Amino acid sequence: MNALLWLLRIALFVVLLGLAIKNGGEVELRFYFDAVWRTPLSLALLGAFALGVGLGLLALLPQVIRLRRRLNRSERQARKLQSEASSQADRLTP
Repeated sequence: MNALLWLLRIALFVVLLGLAIKNGGEVELRFYFDAVWRTPLSLALLGAFALGVGLGLLALLPQVIRLRRRLNRSERQARKLQSEASSQADRLTP
């Protein structure tokens, strides 16, 4: 199964590399104030993808922080209940 996964990864890499090589033509990205950036199409697409991934992760950050706080609070409560239960069990056993 692991070898099949690696073969799939290699095939995907070769396909994407071929796509990047075939689309090596330059594009112009026009910004405000007449700023122009000329770059290969594959690099522009990679940059747009990376920017999208970064913004998506940034949008998830508050939820991740909230869930970590809730997890830490629950773990503290579980440890407290466990210590209370063990102390009561020690009192009950002769």
